Order: sequence, then structure tokens, then C-alpha cells
Amino acid sequence: MSATRIVCTIGPVTNNESALRDLAAAGMSVARLNGSHGDLDWHAAVIALLREVVPEVPVLLDIPGRKIRTTDLAHEPEFARGDTVILTTEEGHDGSKKVPVNRASLHEEVNAGDVILADDGTLKFSVEKVLGQDIHLQAEGPGILKSRKGINVPSLSLAGEGVTQRDRDMVAFAREHGVDYIGISFVDSAEHVNAVRELCGGNWPRIVSKVENQGGLDNLEEIVEATDAVMIDRGDLSVETNLENLALFQKHILDVSRAHGKPVIVATEMLHTMIENSFPTKAEVSDITNAVLDGCSAAMLSGETAVGAHATESVAVMRRVADAAEADLQARLDDGREAVRRSDRPTSVPQAMEDAVALICRSLPITKIVAVTISGYAARMTAARRPSQPIIGVSNDAMAARSFNLFWGAEGVHVEIPFSKTSTDHVVKCLEELWRRGILDDDDLILVTALGYPRSGNRMNLLQTHAVCDLVESLSWKK
Repeated sequence: MSATRIVCTIGPVTNNESALRDLAAAGMSVARLNGSHGDLDWHAAVIALLREVVPEVPVLLDIPGRKIRTTDLAHEPEFARGDTVILTTEEGHDGSKKVPVNRASLHEEVNAGDVILADDGTLKFSVEKVLGQDIHLQAEGPGILKSRKGINVPSLSLAGEGVTQRDRDMVAFAREHGVDYIGISFVDSAEHVNAVRELCGGNWPRIVSKVENQGGLDNLEEIVEATDAVMIDRGDLSVETNLENLALFQKHILDVSRAHGKPVIVATEMLHTMIENSFPTKAEVSDITNAVLDGCSAAMLSGETAVGAHATESVAVMRRVADAAEADLQARLDDGREAVRRSDRPTSVPQAMEDAVALICRSLPITKIVAVTISGYAARMTAARRPSQPIIGVSNDAMAARSFNLFWGAEGVHVEIPFSKTSTDHVVKCLEELWRRGILDDDDLILVTALGYPRSGNRMNLLQTHAVCDLVESLSWKK
């Protein structure tokens, strides 16, 4: 089984049954919806379609947060180097003369001489003057300023502004429609993550924190501890910090997140040229390869699958490149050239169990790992050690099981089996159910990890190895 997950953004070209089936067949693991585009009715319809066509695929809804964007434009202005482009905070403009933005105070926060970037830094302007609510910009290169594109002002800090009303509305929408993950933008503190989690009102949706500015880097440890998963949004990160350190920042975020066992999505322009071209550049192939080798759990496609001319082939290319990188990584792990280990000594039972899982998987011919877990902790921490064996995460919570599909090398399986607090009988029942479904075979040698006799603070305290054929014989399993 391929281990690296692929996140596909669903847009106009893939919002149909045929395209979704093709994406899933090519390797889509998670379906992403960009809350900055489309209205809530559109998103509701897409979620319903996803649940009907690919019900096992978790849904990630990226909510806009504090990001500054152009609004929907009837006219998207094209300009040459040196031309004047006018941004405005005044409503009622369509882009033909002025381009409105969604931050009402922006004209009060910028000054002549400031640099403004747009569309992930691909467009650069300098502020000539500010007249009333109009910001006059000089273009430093040719381009087109399109609808709903991000606007970055490096001199403007959005830190500490809290959760927007739009965020509140989107979280309520996500809860109503059973979304698995929500992505929150410009996360700069654990307090920010916890404020959104409070809005969620429970375990769902799970939170993906997007690290895309200096505040996110400065407070990375506390953010990673507080969140469920991390996304490296390289577009905004490169323009909010500096481009020359982008690859180094990516490696640092991956290192910290893996140390905490949190899955990481690497995003932005992974196969950007395939929006129009049928084949990738060598640099894009190298980018995906290095992201996998450095420890990402998932790589994300944005415009490639939302509006691109080669959506399915983009997924297939990413799958092939990631698989090749995984094969090399596993060879390095097997012969000792690379180790996925904690730098500190184990300080808890779960940490020691993680080490034991990694050791057993490399010492015995284990074919599959089964993590019996309600919330996903055992599956997530096992995945963080990047074993070569597929991980089967078994839960009696359907949403939890679906969410495991974001983890490296994991497949979530939902079972209708009560999990006992006073025995481990449910573990055997789960194994039998996996065997009945054909997920486990008679010739498998499995490693099982679970939580036995749970109480507060207990996690992942049980390890077993079994030859499935022995279980079938000794427990008289029948299909």
C-alpha cells in the first residue's frame, strides 16, 4: 500500500461523480474544499456528493481566517510593468476600475512605499499613494489580478486578531455537514488553535493548523502540541517570511511535527505546471521526493485538481513519485542508513511502545500493523515512525476511522464492536472482523497495538504479535 497521502482540492473540473471516482482510483486520500471560493450551498452540495461517491475519503474544509483576498470580480484586470492598479476597501466595484479587497481597514494600514504581494507572491506591487479608501499600486511586473486571490502585506501583522465571524460561520457549517478536518489559516499560537477547537465543541472536526507566517514559526512547538495536524502553506509562508529560507522552514516544521507524532501536509505548487501541461518539471518531481524523504504524511494538490486540465494525471504523477521516494526511504531504514527515532529517551509508556513497534517491525517479518483505537492515537503515533508495513486503524467511531486516512500508510476501518474498559476481548473481535472482510489473510503475521483497561492518562499500552492462521485455528473463526 502506498503510504504518502494525497490531498486533492475539489473545484469546478472535479465536482462531478466521474472525476471523483477517477481521482480516488489515481490515489486521492483526502478531499479538500477551499472555503475562500464558492458559497456554502456549493460546498454543501460537494460534501454530499463526496459522501455518496467516495464515502471513505475524509473531507478537509479550509476556512479563510484572517487572510486578505480580492473579492469576486466581474473583470479581472490585466496589467503591464509600471501600470497602476487600484485596490479599494469600498464596496460596489467589479475590478474594471478598482479591485475591492475583503479587509475594510486595509487603506488605513498601508503607506506609500510599502510592498504588496498577490497570488502567493507571483505578483508584486509597491504602494504609490493612499487616497481615501483607495490604494494606488505600481506593478513591478506584468500579470492578471484574479478573483479571490490572496493579498500579502509583509509590513502588516495580523497576529492576535482572533477568530473572525466568517470563521465562526464556517466552523458551524463544518459541524452541521460532518466535515472531518478544518484547516485554519495564519495560526500563530496554541491559543488560536484552542479558540477554534472551542467553537468545534467536541472532537470533530479535527484541526489542521496552517503554518504560514513568522508567528507560526516562532510558536511552532505550542501550535503542534495543540493541533491535530499541520499544513505547510508554502505560498503565504514564502511571502510572509523570506523565500530563501523556505525549504529550511519546511524541514524544521516537519521535524517538530514528527517528534510530536502529528501528520503534516506539504502544500502549494507541488505540480503547478500540470495545471496546463500534461507532464511535470524536474524541479516538481524533486520537490515531491524531498517532501516524502523529509517526513511529510501528505502532499497537496490545489489548482492542479480544482481547475487544471490534467487533474487525474496530476494525482497519478504524484502517486508514482511518492511511491518511488517511499521505496528509497524504506531501503535506507532497513539497512540502517537512516533512522526514524526520537532524540530523547522515552518518558512515558506510549513513547516506549512506539519504539517497540518500530523495533518489532524491523526485526520480524510483520506484514501488517493493526491499531485498535477509538480516537486514533495509536494509529497516528505508529504512522509517525514510518513503518514499511501498512497500518490498519480500527475504530468503532465512523468519523474517527475515516480520519485515519490522513496518516502515513494508514487505512481507517470502522467496526460496530463495543470497546471494553474491563477486558481486551474487543481486540480479538476486531481482528476476526478484519479477517472476515478479507483485510487480514491467513498468511499474515500481524503486530497489534491497542489500549487495554483504559483510565485517565493511559494510552497505547498493549502489544501483541499473531500469525493469523493460528488465530483462525485456535479460535475456530468461520467466514
